[in-house]
Amino acid sequence: MESKSPSFSRTIKTEVVCPNDTNPLGLLKGGRLVDWMDIAAAVCAQTHSGKICVTASMHEINFKAAANVGGIIEIIASVTRAFSTSMEIFVQASVRDVLTTEKRIICEAYFTFVAIDNEGKPSAVCAVEPHTELESKHFKNALDRKNWKTENVY
Repeated sequence: MESKSPSFSRTIKTEVVCPNDTNPLGLLKGGRLVDWMDIAAAVCAQTHSGKICVTASMHEINFKAAANVGGIIEIIASVTRAFSTSMEIFVQASVRDVLTTEKRIICEAYFTFVAIDNEGKPSAVCAVEPHTELESKHFKNALDRKNWKTENVY
């Protein structure tokens, strides 16, 4: 199986924060944002692997700022590393104000997806070949996160 660069499967998803996406204060609900991020990560994982993929875990979900009704949400998902049947996906969400064009990061998270075959069993995925310094850093740190999760099972 040949390796692929993170840019091969990089996924960008755009949403607009509508009133039904918000809490009583008019702020985007965290669960709605995580749902959108999970979808972007799934598309990224499936594009990288060429297989149906399912969410295995979410790690380090960090909410950094709020988004208001009318905000334009941009979600970028990239594969950081692939293991035998799983892939770690880094997802970053930003909000842009349509009037000022100001853009700020509102959430970052790491998702792990597992590729499955037609019988629902884990299936092999191709490796990730980082090309940039940032991709190499994500690649290295993905192994550290995987080892941390394995060592800290309750």
